[in-house]
Amino acid sequence: MKKTNKEIPVTKNETLEVEIVDFTHEGLGVAKVERYPLFIENAIPGEVVEVLILKVGKKFGFAKVLNWVTKSPDRVEEIDESLIRTGIAPLHHMTYERQLLFKQQQVENCLTKIAKLTNVEVLPVLGMADPLHYRNKAQIPVRKIDGELEVGFYRKNSHDLVAINDFYIQDKKIDDALVVIKDILKKYHVKPYNEADNSGTIKTVMVRKGHFTNQMMIVFVTRKKKLFNSEAMCKEIEEALPEVISIMQNVQPEKTNVLLSDEFVCLSGKEYIIDYLLEKEYRISARSFYQINTLQAEVLYQKAMELATLKPTDVVIDAYCGIGTIGISLADKVKKVYGVEVIKEAINDAKINAELNEIENIEFKVGKAEVVFPQWLEKGIKPNVIFVDPPRKGLDESFITASVEMKPKKIVYVSCNPATFARDLALYAELGYHTSQVQPIDMFPQTSHVESVALLERR
Repeated sequence: MKKTNKEIPVTKNETLEVEIVDFTHEGLGVAKVERYPLFIENAIPGEVVEVLILKVGKKFGFAKVLNWVTKSPDRVEEIDESLIRTGIAPLHHMTYERQLLFKQQQVENCLTKIAKLTNVEVLPVLGMADPLHYRNKAQIPVRKIDGELEVGFYRKNSHDLVAINDFYIQDKKIDDALVVIKDILKKYHVKPYNEADNSGTIKTVMVRKGHFTNQMMIVFVTRKKKLFNSEAMCKEIEEALPEVISIMQNVQPEKTNVLLSDEFVCLSGKEYIIDYLLEKEYRISARSFYQINTLQAEVLYQKAMELATLKPTDVVIDAYCGIGTIGISLADKVKKVYGVEVIKEAINDAKINAELNEIENIEFKVGKAEVVFPQWLEKGIKPNVIFVDPPRKGLDESFITASVEMKPKKIVYVSCNPATFARDLALYAELGYHTSQVQPIDMFPQTSHVESVALLERR
C-alpha cells in the first residue's frame, strides 16, 4: 500500500533532536526518523543535533542544524558556513583524516553495491600534505549585490550570489588577483551581468595559474563584444599583477549555463600560459582541459604508470587524451603512444605540447575512440596497454566493447566518479578483464569528489 503524506513522520518548520547515522555520497549527514531519511548539511555520523525541518518530500526531507547536543571528534570547529552553503568546500567541517576515510568508503560502497565486486581491494586514499589552496583555475560569477559589483559563488541549487573573497581551496594568488580585478572593474564602472533580463556586461571572470611557472591568464566572459576601457583595464591589471601574461575575452551573448562560447578575443599578451607536469611542459589555453590540482595530478599519473608497469617495447593508447598530458608523461617509457580525443582544439594543443617536449613517438587523432579503435586495428596497431580517463558520465558501452576488441593485456582506468567507475568495471569483468585493486586519490580536498585509478588485466 502506498504511503500518504499523513504518514510522513516530520513536518516543515518542526524542530527535532536526531542522531546522524550516515553520509550521503555528497557528504550530507543522514538522520532517520521512523525510517524516514533527513539530509543535513554540516553534520557528521555519531553527532546528536537539534534540527529545523526545511523541506519535506514523499521519500526524504532536508533539515539544518540549529544546535549540537554532542559533537564528533572528527569535527573542525572554526569553519566558514558560506563555503558549505555554496558547495565550494562542503566537507571542510570535517578533519582531513575523516574526509579521506569518507572518500574511501564512497568508492567501496559503489564497488560492492553497484558493481557487486566484493573481492576488489580499495586502498586508503592518497591525500595532500596541505589540502588547501590547491586549485589552479577559478570561474567566478560577477553580479550586483546591494548596488555594488561583487564576485563570489552561488548558494547551492540557486542563482543567489554569496560575495566571497577567500575561496579557501583556490591558489591564494588567484584569490588575491580576483580582488584586484574586482576593484579595477568597479573603477571603470563595468556593469555586472543581470541574469533576470540578460543585461549588463561582465558575466564571469576566469583565472588560470601555472603552479610551477606562476604565469597567470585572465578571461573576461562578457555578454557583448564591446568592452569599454579594456585597454586601460588591461594595463592596470598587468601593472598590479606582473604574473599575468594573458588577458582574454570570451563573448557569450546567450542566457545559458554554458560558460564559454567559441568567440575569443586576445585583449593583451599571449593566448596561453605555460606550466609543467612531471617535468613536461604544457601550453594551456583558455579552453584547455588541464588537471585542476597540479600536485595531485602528478601523484595520479605516477600511480597510473606504476600500475601499468610499462616496458620499452609497449604500444600504448591514451583514450580521452585531452591536451595529451597522460600520453606525453609516459612517452619516453614506451615504444609508441596513440592519443584519441573528440575535441579538435584539444588535439591541436596536444600536438603542440608533444613538439614542446620534443616527443616524436606519439600520434594524435580527432574522433570517438570507439570509431577510431577499429581503424587502428585494421592498420595492425595492437596496444599492450590502454589508458582511459573519461568524464563523469564514464564510458559508453560501445567504447568498452571496442577497447576489449583491441585485446590489450592491461587497461588502466582513471575515474572521477565512483558510481560510473563501478558500473564500467563490472562490465569489463563480464568481458574478461579483472580488477584486483583500486587506488583512490584526493584531487579535490574539502569536497565530496574523489578520483580513482585501477588496473584491469585480461584473464
